[in-house]
Amino acid sequence: MAAKSIFLLFLHIFMALIISISTCYGGSTDKTKDLYIVYMGSLPESDYSPLSHHLSLLQEVLRESAASDSFVRSYNRSFNAFAARLSGEEHKKIASKEGVVSVFPSRTLQLQTTRSWEFMGFPENVDRNLTVESDIIIGVIDSGIWPESDSFSDEGYGPPPKKWKGTCDGGLNFTCNNKIIGARFYTLDIHSNSARDEEGHGSHTASIAAGNKVPGANFYGLANGNARGGVPSARIATYRICGPGGCTDDSILGAFDDAIADGVDIITISVSGSPRPFNFDSIAIGSFHAMEKGILTVQSAGNDGPFPSTVGSVAPWLFSVAASSTDRRIIDKVVLGNGKTLIENAVNSFTLKGVKFPLIKGEDAKSNCSDADARLCSHLCLDSSLVKEKIVVCDKSTGWNEAFRAGALGSITLDEDYFVVPLPSSGLTSHNHDLVKSYINSTNNPHGEIIRSEAIKDIAAPKFAFFSSRGPNSISDEILKPDITAPGVHILAAYSPVASPSSAPGDKRSVKYNIMSGTSMSCPHVAGAAAYVKSFHPHWSPSAIKSALMTTALSMNVTEHSDGKYEDGEFAYGAGHVNPVKAIDPGLLYDASKDDYVKMLYSMQVRLFSPSPKETKGSPKDLNYPSMQALVKIGMPITVEFTRTVTNVGLANSTYKSKIIANSQINVSVKPSSISFKLLYEKKSFIVKVSGEALTAKTRISASLIWSDGTHNVKSPIVMYTQNPEE
Repeated sequence: MAAKSIFLLFLHIFMALIISISTCYGGSTDKTKDLYIVYMGSLPESDYSPLSHHLSLLQEVLRESAASDSFVRSYNRSFNAFAARLSGEEHKKIASKEGVVSVFPSRTLQLQTTRSWEFMGFPENVDRNLTVESDIIIGVIDSGIWPESDSFSDEGYGPPPKKWKGTCDGGLNFTCNNKIIGARFYTLDIHSNSARDEEGHGSHTASIAAGNKVPGANFYGLANGNARGGVPSARIATYRICGPGGCTDDSILGAFDDAIADGVDIITISVSGSPRPFNFDSIAIGSFHAMEKGILTVQSAGNDGPFPSTVGSVAPWLFSVAASSTDRRIIDKVVLGNGKTLIENAVNSFTLKGVKFPLIKGEDAKSNCSDADARLCSHLCLDSSLVKEKIVVCDKSTGWNEAFRAGALGSITLDEDYFVVPLPSSGLTSHNHDLVKSYINSTNNPHGEIIRSEAIKDIAAPKFAFFSSRGPNSISDEILKPDITAPGVHILAAYSPVASPSSAPGDKRSVKYNIMSGTSMSCPHVAGAAAYVKSFHPHWSPSAIKSALMTTALSMNVTEHSDGKYEDGEFAYGAGHVNPVKAIDPGLLYDASKDDYVKMLYSMQVRLFSPSPKETKGSPKDLNYPSMQALVKIGMPITVEFTRTVTNVGLANSTYKSKIIANSQINVSVKPSSISFKLLYEKKSFIVKVSGEALTAKTRISASLIWSDGTHNVKSPIVMYTQNPEE
């Protein structure tokens, strides 16, 4: 018995050494093989050695030496999976093995790149449960962090919470503190062997969620004020998954595996890609296992708007966040030689000091490109000698990249630009862009000036950001996505001083704080809000926290560039705009457990487990979700029912009455129409019936259910929609 134990111990150490070596050096150098994730579900509860099982499974398909070369990394702390380099035939063989749930290629996903908290009605002096808040740990899965930033100073912090099980494995010249209590990195790039943020993105998102208050933060004088996170007393654990080329699935799963086992409370991940089935989606898989352990994962919806079905965060246990503006709008101005002034969005820190310079269209400054490509200012299409000391007019939003490379003085591009630029530049609407080109065509000596950006108050905010990805959900058509909206336009937050503020090659400026836009910025706002709710209700489940934030969200009816399109409304903003203060007292909760999600998955014939649990009847439509959505058939009368259960967390003795706000094309009824409670945490169920006349193709009809006891208003969106016949 003792000899057997010693042998098993030796085998375990030997395999761990092999895996460690192969992980450090990136596994096989065989370029004909791709990196795959082999997902095997939850870890078995019995005595089980995942490392040896993973390697032996590979050896069944590959010869022994090839198996160790192929192996990249094992996920064995929070779920059961491994990454390996495989050929197409090899991955098919492994997929057929007993216990394997799914095998999928490790794709590369992209990052979805102050005043915002006040705008959400969440001032610095809001009521806080500081003792609990300082024990909350937010896991930031991103591009790392810049630990020396003032936003992450540990002055005044005590030691890490006792529940923390993680470590500071941040690599060379990286030191944690009592604010940043954990650090890990997963990128296989030999030049990215640290948790230190070289992109700026991870520092930005971390400080939005949990950064300290930093007075006087600004970007070259723009947006000057206090920079702070939603829960500034909370701790941060950083998991670097991204390098210059993006963020790979194998790194993402590694971060989830560790973050869950380390004991974080909330995970924020501002990374997204095109939607994939749940069992082939690294973020859906990782966040499911986080949910099992009581950890809510908040994810950016994506920046592929304004087109329908582009939302990349689609799993119901994920909290999917869209982006909106705040009441601080950053604008710049273009002054033409004819005296006309055009006002648009751009983060331009440069000044031309009142001097007007020659304007030139891209096609008139072309190098070795067609007129069409030069008009767009495509890469390498501009002649440096023709754009020197001139402002180039480009028919593409990113034309400033080529203008900067070619050495132009400035650029005027098509489409509003919410991002930092490396030269004097302004992004114009189509109408204003046409005015500039008409002016150029009207004179032999066109001149103009681009004036430095300034901040103004936008009384129409929040407006939905045009770049934010839209629904409907392309994987589960009865789950509304995105879930909620938060500020994601012109957000000032911490940055990495070694990263270019515009991400443009050649932009050598170094800043401590930067202004960025994207659902990457809205995501940590909601993560911070979720942590705030958890600080008052530490034992609420992930779905309960999500419900509290969704049902108290503010209604949105202002969508930028909106004319009532199919992809707008709830497909754009979900339940509405996040309202953190209201969410700590929501009145009622729509709670859901792992078993509820399992029912839904098996009704969709999706496996996330091995061995498979006992199948149970269920439907995505009847998941106890805070929103209600159904895809209906074109030309058929609408007849849909939803079953929901609410938990009383408001007043012990209370009665809630239902109110319906509906489009005239549908009828919505609730049975019972009122529900009464005598106890806290008492549950009551009800049925929502929706009926109406047939809809034409690609139509969205919206309604709302509000439960009110006179103090609380618990609101749920209801959406009926059709698709195009070919979809």
